Amino acid sequence: MSAVNESGHAGAAAVAVDDAIDSRMSIRAFTPQAVPRETIAHLLQVAARAPSGTNTQPWKVYVLAGASRDALVAKVCAAHDAIRANPALGAEYREEYDYYPRNWVSPYIDRRRENGWGLYGLLGIARGEKDKMHAQHQRNFRFFDAPVGLMFTMERVLGRGSLLDYGAFLQNIMVAARGQGLHTCPQAAWNGFAKIVLPHIGAGPDEMLVCGMALGHADEAALVNTFRTPRVAAAAFTTWVD
Repeated sequence: MSAVNESGHAGAAAVAVDDAIDSRMSIRAFTPQAVPRETIAHLLQVAARAPSGTNTQPWKVYVLAGASRDALVAKVCAAHDAIRANPALGAEYREEYDYYPRNWVSPYIDRRRENGWGLYGLLGIARGEKDKMHAQHQRNFRFFDAPVGLMFTMERVLGRGSLLDYGAFLQNIMVAARGQGLHTCPQAAWNGFAKIVLPHIGAGPDEMLVCGMALGHADEAALVNTFRTPRVAAAAFTTWVD
């Protein structure tokens, strides 16, 4: 993919930006290679240039590494296992906002299924193999072995528009990470365990969990990282109003 400037020629900066966007993908296996604190701080500072309504800048970020990361992983994995053993416990863990629709319709449910079974098929997980499904889902709560976990919160007093602003901020982090040779995986899976996550990171009582994110170096040898989701062509979702 290449970008074209007004004179019809691809500019180096434009190509670099396009490549960073195009190479971003949800990585599900990371190496243990550390990410310097200075690099993380740089990514967040660059990402802070994201637009937000009336410059409200609703984002709050908690960076977990080392012992703090490992302790959260242990807590949430234990809760995840407990729910598997006793599904009634799931009622204790709820998202604070609806990330997914309550009623799925086409084409969204079709894309969701394509994504799920495409991933599980690649990993050799067949329908009904609940133990394997549980283990793969729990990889979310291990940050897919990434050395850095990010947790994002915002004040509950803010409106739904702030979630839109947050999306721009998160995308900035993920694209900037590619510029540093790093990869990410944005994770809504953590949202259901907010009652564990928020006290662990020291979030205030007025904050809600927006999502988590794994950050690190991709394990290039991992089969799961060959999984790249398709995208609908722009012509399919674009209407030109002349």
